[in-house]
Amino acid sequence: MSVASATKAGNEPLDPQTIRIALVVVLGTIMAILDTTIVAVALRTLGTDFGVGVSSIQWVTTGYLLALAMVIPISGWAVHRLGPKTVWISAVTLFILGSMACGFAWSATSLICFRLLQGAGGGMIMPVGQSLMATAAGPKQMGRVMGIFGVPTLLGPILGPVIGGLIIANVSWRWIFIVNLPIGIIAVILAARLLPRDHRDREHRFDAWGFAFLSPALALLVYAMSEVGREGGFHSPRTIWLTVIGLMLGLAFVWRSLRAPEPIVDLRLFKSRTFTVSTISIFVTGITLYGVIFLLPLYYQIVRGQSAVVAGLMMAPQGIGAAIVMKRAGVIADERGPISIVPLGMLLLAVGTFAYTMVSPTTNLWWLGISLFVRGIGLGLGMMPVFAASYRGLLPAQVPRASTTTNIVRQVGGSIGTALYAVVLERAIQSRFHGTTGSLSAIPSKISPDVANQLAASFSIAFWWAFATCVVAIVPTLFLPGPSKGLEDLAINNEGEVAEHG
Repeated sequence: MSVASATKAGNEPLDPQTIRIALVVVLGTIMAILDTTIVAVALRTLGTDFGVGVSSIQWVTTGYLLALAMVIPISGWAVHRLGPKTVWISAVTLFILGSMACGFAWSATSLICFRLLQGAGGGMIMPVGQSLMATAAGPKQMGRVMGIFGVPTLLGPILGPVIGGLIIANVSWRWIFIVNLPIGIIAVILAARLLPRDHRDREHRFDAWGFAFLSPALALLVYAMSEVGREGGFHSPRTIWLTVIGLMLGLAFVWRSLRAPEPIVDLRLFKSRTFTVSTISIFVTGITLYGVIFLLPLYYQIVRGQSAVVAGLMMAPQGIGAAIVMKRAGVIADERGPISIVPLGMLLLAVGTFAYTMVSPTTNLWWLGISLFVRGIGLGLGMMPVFAASYRGLLPAQVPRASTTTNIVRQVGGSIGTALYAVVLERAIQSRFHGTTGSLSAIPSKISPDVANQLAASFSIAFWWAFATCVVAIVPTLFLPGPSKGLEDLAINNEGEVAEHG
């Protein structure tokens, strides 16, 4: 097949079956993503009700993201062994049960534990959904189908904070979890009717040793990092041991992955330069995406004294900016290559974040909204084209493993970003208010101008970290590929050999 034929095929509209699969997947995915952004505006309320500090209540978000990352490795094997339809419906069902449990939590500890259960279901929703859509669309329309898959990612930041704010303002915070039940039930019913029948391959084996090494390694390293930030260094033996054990398990996982016939995360995918560069970009973007989503509502509620509804509305410009450009970004990435658009997106992400490094109690809200809108445009231009780029040069059989890896990387990045920025913020607050524990319940709803200035300065430090992360995110995108030279770019196997397709 010629390059011209491939281009023509790539410009054809998606077939009805692919669109039906996309609608089902998007509905389930938006439920999982909405839950992250809905919770963001509730953290102040949760911290106050449970009487815990910023670095503690952030585990409601961090624990959820970490649980996502820990179960994602199972998704690749489960798709092969059980079939994507069965796995996807099971994941959504587990997510619904976790949401119900969160709605009945009686303490911060119980809520965090139930969020882990919820994350165990949510962790397989996105990679299995990506696998379903990528398989249905094929490599020639990957940018377009990833643009559709990006709808939940952009609707989450728009709708999630607003819905969360309305729930907090009018009913109990428990409804931010219970609201998932009707969405999840509809998603399960539609999936049972519209998703294609499973094709199971029972020859695939589950890499139990790889999973036993990887999941605790991720949990220990993220937790150790948050403790290092809280203590200002490796001062306690517990933190040192957590780090050492986490690194040892990580090395054991690498050793296992390079030798296992069917590793739970295939590190051999990193032989592809495009996959490696894309994965690095996804990791850094995950840090700033989830980290800033954590910081923003706290700034508006604590420093500006805004209600949860207003805080939610002030977060909407990021999703709106992404929504405007995301579809077109996928088309441009298909036609001209991701390098033509992703670096610009990361640059705009940094530009939009810079305004928040100078926040005060009186910073113009319109200016902050415009800056967040620019940040959203950056996310729309850069995020989904990078996911699409990660599949270039891979065989169809490698797509589930690639999807598993990229989703792990993003969720781990989000866990690290949330934990890191939370610890930076709490330490900044403690340094300005000596003797405070950083408990959100200790910060009154109405504060004096001097206290507001000190709190704003604390948030400014955390946003400087976010800005620095955005600048770092630009670097790997400069090594993304240009326009496809032909279908041979889509069929490089694990050994780097080119296989003909089409």
